[in-house]
This record gives sequence, structure tokens and C-alpha cells, in this order.
Amino acid sequence: MYLRLIGVSVRGQMQYRGTFLVMSLGQLLTHSLEPFAIWALFDRFGSLAVWSLPQVALLYGTVSVAFAFTDALARGFDLFGDQFIKTGNFDRVLLRPRPLVPQVAGHEFTLFRVGRLIPGLAVLVWALWSLEIDWNAGRVLLLALSLAGTFLFFYGLIILQATLAFWTTETLHIFNLLTYGGVETAQYPLAIYARDFRRFFTFVVPLGCVTYFPLVGVMGVPDPLGSTAWMQFAAPFAGFAFFGASLLAWRTGVRHYTSTGS
Repeated sequence: MYLRLIGVSVRGQMQYRGTFLVMSLGQLLTHSLEPFAIWALFDRFGSLAVWSLPQVALLYGTVSVAFAFTDALARGFDLFGDQFIKTGNFDRVLLRPRPLVPQVAGHEFTLFRVGRLIPGLAVLVWALWSLEIDWNAGRVLLLALSLAGTFLFFYGLIILQATLAFWTTETLHIFNLLTYGGVETAQYPLAIYARDFRRFFTFVVPLGCVTYFPLVGVMGVPDPLGSTAWMQFAAPFAGFAFFGASLLAWRTGVRHYTSTGS
């Protein structure tokens, strides 16, 4: 059912191919400039504490690729307050004898987000090539876990944003501080930030767990924060746990839905 809904969304977007191409190119041009800002930083200062340009590029590429998929696949939840709660259209979703999450998730698939994916993927490939990592099964698994955990972490944040709309009606765009702001934060090593900031993005919002710690393990370099190998393998599962907790919060929100009263 979910794939069928995604297919409907894609076919709808392909009815306006000129618009799709323009928006995709706009995304591509916008996000293609971001790596140059990082390059300019290293061109001026040479390094960022103990971190080199390829190491930071690995962080940037990983979070950019993962978030590009989240941004495309979680659009239904991102629009939930405006297109489901305010309009009362969630009543229609509740009446269908189908699971709620796939219906909302499949409401819209933003295909033009491929313009965000391409630069991130290019930087990720360059970083992996430049670092000359001594690959083994464990490091391949760590990279896969980091990508999956980061994807689920950001998806969980967007689900929480949608869940709050059951009480606020309007979508709280302040959550963008954690989503888009989180993307910007994760593009640099967690170790360069202040202690309280690191603790927040490790134990409250586990962004560092899904990006920084596993990628340190992938690179095989000593962690200035002192993480061990077992912690680097366990850390990405915080993203899976965060996603599960977001779904539980969503179920609580659904039980408090009161419709528009119209």
C-alpha cells in the first residue's frame, strides 16, 4: 500500500515535469555550494583541531545522504498539521481500514529532493576514497548502521513535530532547529563543541550517536571524547530507539485527536 501511494505521488509530480526539473536543479545548485564552505574553512586554517578535510567530509556526506532520504520520504508528516489537522482530512485517514503511518508517510514523496542527494553522495564517495580506509566487515556494517540510524533519527524528529500538531493544530516550525539545524551540527565532529552542547546531542537528542561515534569507528582514528569500539557499534541503535519512541508518541497523539468539529 505504501509503495502504491508513493507511485501515485510520483506520477502526480511527473505531470509537471518542467516544475520538477526546475525545483530539482534549484536543490542541486543550493546544496552543491555547501561543501565549498567547508573547503574554504580548511583552505584558510588547514585543519579543524585534529580533524582533516576528508574526515569532516565523511561526516557531511553521511548526514546529507541520510537526511535527503528522510526529507523525501517523511514529507507527509512534515505537512501533517497544515494538510491533515487544520483541514480535518485526518478524519478521512482514520476511516480507511489501513494503518495510519503508511497512509500519512505516503501522502507525498518529494522526488525533487534528489537535488539534495547528489551533492551529499558525491562528497561521501570522495571522502571514502580520500581516507583510504582499511575496510573490513565491521567498518562496512558501521557505515550502514550510521546511515540507517541517521535516517531514522531525523524521521523520528519529523514524526514528533507532526504529533505535537494534535495539540497545537499548527505545525511547530521551531522543530526545524533540530532537523535542519541538526543537519548543520552533524556536519562537523561532535568533539569540537562545548561540553553541555555535546551532552545534549548525545543523551537528549542522540544526533551524535548516529553520526559522530560510528563514523569515528569507520575512520579508525582515536576519539578525542574517548569512545570505545563497543560504544561506536552500539551508538547508532539510538536512532532506531528514537524512531520507536516517536511512533509511541504518535499513537498517544492519535488517541487525543478531536477533529475540527465541523
